[in-house]
Amino acid sequence: MLYPLISPNELAVAFSVALLAGLVKGIVGFAMPMVLLAGLGMFLPPDLALAGLILPTLVSNAIQALRQGISAALGSVARFWVFLGVGLVFLMGSAQLVPVLSPSAMLLIIGLPVTGFAALQLIGFGWHLSAPSKRIELALGAFTGFIGGMSGIWGPPTVMYLNALGTPKAEHLRVQGVIYGLGAVALLAAHLGSGVIRAETAPFSAALVVPALVGMWIGTRVQARINQKGFRKATNFVLMLAGVGLVARGVFG
Repeated sequence: MLYPLISPNELAVAFSVALLAGLVKGIVGFAMPMVLLAGLGMFLPPDLALAGLILPTLVSNAIQALRQGISAALGSVARFWVFLGVGLVFLMGSAQLVPVLSPSAMLLIIGLPVTGFAALQLIGFGWHLSAPSKRIELALGAFTGFIGGMSGIWGPPTVMYLNALGTPKAEHLRVQGVIYGLGAVALLAAHLGSGVIRAETAPFSAALVVPALVGMWIGTRVQARINQKGFRKATNFVLMLAGVGLVARGVFG
């Protein structure tokens, strides 16, 4: 079922990309969709790259969200319900645009956020909020959902918002898992409707779950031994280069 869409050599490279994406997530707690989309998008059609990230993202974030128990996860949902609710609405809407967009437009929609978010992380962009703001949460949730529906990427704006609130590390990781996990459920539902996930693409996405989880397991084991700041900078630099490559493909073909 996989081979009409992807060759054995491409599948092997996709497994390596999924392993790397899981490793990055295990170490820094996010960026799996960015790594998967940037990596897969370099040699696969944009819609197939998007389909590939959906199930690994869903499973890995469910594990991250429930690491501290269901009650803690529900508490995070209650705290960030505005961000989640608005993001869900915009995600479901923008996902339906994917089938009508040209491959060049999809490459730009994928490449521009990857490049921009990675660049912001590299320059250390951030801001501070003394207290949660519903207006900021509404605006950021709408933006995150809109971009996420078309690209599967919602990590960087979420991380920036949690950093701005000064969220403690343990809660930071749990809230990320909850937001990304619920976003992944919504993304799956949206793209079942858009046709991105279908009988031909679902097996490919499912096949990437195992290498992604293996990478995540390795990442959590080596997390304490690695300079996370340096690792994050290196990851964002590579992501920015990959994003520039995707933009170039979208502009020049």
